Amino acid sequence: MGLPKQLSERQMKFAELLVYNEGRKSPAECAFEAGYTTRPRQAASELRNPKLSPLVVRYIGELRAEIQEKYGITLERHLGELAKLRDDSRKKGSWSAAINAEIARGKAGGLYVDQKMILTGNLDNLSEKELESRMKQILEDHKSLINITPEDTKQLESETEEDRASD
Repeated sequence: MGLPKQLSERQMKFAELLVYNEGRKSPAECAFEAGYTTRPRQAASELRNPKLSPLVVRYIGELRAEIQEKYGITLERHLGELAKLRDDSRKKGSWSAAINAEIARGKAGGLYVDQKMILTGNLDNLSEKELESRMKQILEDHKSLINITPEDTKQLESETEEDRASD
């Protein structure tokens, strides 16, 4: 007994139900609906096995390729659709929607990189001297961002000393 030369009606129906209902129906439900009523789970398994049912597996692949070609997301198609949404939003004066569509295009095109910094450590575990040292280092490292003059630094140091003396 060799392999069949063509698909049966039930095999074709199973493959179509499986592909067109992907995510909505299980393979066993598709097999049952296609007419495999006695052991639908086993039939679904066998029909998706390339060694047992190569014609069915090939047909499933062809159907999936057809759907991918018709509805699939490619970078070019995605960017084009986002550009269309942006342009339509711009024409309507919906600037927020237009900007969001353009940002989404940029993200899809790889122009944006999300960066997250996870800092670990606990200030509660540092001594007072370590905290002062850390604060001075922060001021030194970021002096271009922090508008502080040397006089202000001296005043901060004297206030810190006064606070220590009062404790």
